[in-house]
Amino acid sequence: MLIFEKSKAGRGCDTLPKCDVEIRLPGEKDKRQSELHMPALSEGDLSRHYTELAKKSHGVNDGFYPLGSCTMKYNPKINEDMAALPGFAEIHPLQPAHTVQGCLEVLKLAEKYLCEITGMNHMTFQPAAGAHGEFTGLLLIKAYHQSRGDEKRTKIIVPDSAHGTNPASAAMAGFDVVSVPSGPDGCVDIEKLREAVGEDTAGLMLTNPNTVGLFDKNILEITDIIHGCGGLCYYDGANLNAVMGVVRPGDMGFDVIHLNLHKTFSTPHGGGGPGSGPVGCKDFLAPFMPGLTVVGEEELAFAKAEQSIGEMKNFYGNFSVVVKALTYILTLGKEGIPEASKNAVLNANYMMNKLKDLYEMAYDEVCMHEFVMDLSELKKKAGVSAMDIAKGLLDNGIHPPTMYFPLIVHEALMVEPTETESKETLDEAIAVFRQLYETALVDAEKLLQAPVTTPVTRLDEVKAARKPVVRYDFQ
Repeated sequence: MLIFEKSKAGRGCDTLPKCDVEIRLPGEKDKRQSELHMPALSEGDLSRHYTELAKKSHGVNDGFYPLGSCTMKYNPKINEDMAALPGFAEIHPLQPAHTVQGCLEVLKLAEKYLCEITGMNHMTFQPAAGAHGEFTGLLLIKAYHQSRGDEKRTKIIVPDSAHGTNPASAAMAGFDVVSVPSGPDGCVDIEKLREAVGEDTAGLMLTNPNTVGLFDKNILEITDIIHGCGGLCYYDGANLNAVMGVVRPGDMGFDVIHLNLHKTFSTPHGGGGPGSGPVGCKDFLAPFMPGLTVVGEEELAFAKAEQSIGEMKNFYGNFSVVVKALTYILTLGKEGIPEASKNAVLNANYMMNKLKDLYEMAYDEVCMHEFVMDLSELKKKAGVSAMDIAKGLLDNGIHPPTMYFPLIVHEALMVEPTETESKETLDEAIAVFRQLYETALVDAEKLLQAPVTTPVTRLDEVKAARKPVVRYDFQ
């Protein structure tokens, strides 16, 4: 029930004293032309309403959340405590630098450690999220080529398995997008890549591990091909959770990178934000970095790059997210960061191997942090799709994994268990997946009706997409 439907005229929860100054109302031209619809509830009713809503939501604190490519992992509460410290939470971005030296040290330390993890030389925290970071990195590439008078470089190469934001960001930055197919092994088709590059190549956008959960074994050859034609290499850091502390994108040949602090470095992800998509780069791209960066040793200050691409966001990005990420890095340390990656890979391979006798794997080989199942045969055999299995998971208290992505796998379910799940949780999830597969074979209709235990049951998804009801109709 919506809060407006619980409203009772005359109820309220305000305790404001009677106004003791003259009341001045707005003139006729500034008055509302229609009634202000505000629900009337007691404080108790209000509290119960939102508590009820909270119970209906599902997150990593409620249960298993294997949302592939999104790293929905548990976030240590110490991160929140640090971000809430008055010296961090009560500052103003226009304060003089000498009054916020601790905050500047946070930015400088975060830059130092993230550069060490990624193999970059510089980092900006201005971008507000991953796609914003992509756009920033592409503008750096564009500024670099333009500074050299190399105006002919107008094309960005993007693999067909890329995140959808990659071609969108490239187009927004004014580039033409060239799609390169994947080979039978799920990785970039090297020969097709060679055919695609040329004097008009500005760069390549690549996620490694890629979106099917595989580390591209030809990565050094790929970056060599791009550099050989004069292009630059951009690393989409969305899947860094699989390799942080183990291998560095900078050592693979990448020139610029974005990170998702709100995913990989525990912020948490989701809920509408705030996010943080810092961009790192090698020395030769530093003159084009956006915004202000922290410089100095004993007395820290802000400085602007010589040929800066400008401001990507107000001030210094979402600072509290950086505080949480730095806390996470300092808590885990040099040993804990790679251990987290290795456990993410271990958990994904454990689940994959426990399911592959029933579910067909899109690529049946050692995966990284996630694996992709192809349910095409199950759909042919039982009429049960990837979406139907996902709906069945909801009835078992499990958030569905990513559906129908990557696009190169038609009935795809992409599962990412992350490093923070225990073996017991994984075993429970594996049992549910197996039970759903058996149900599909003997009682397909049950899955076609799922979910039946959730607050909202199976929706007409076409109607919901084409005719969404997003406003309450006051009548």
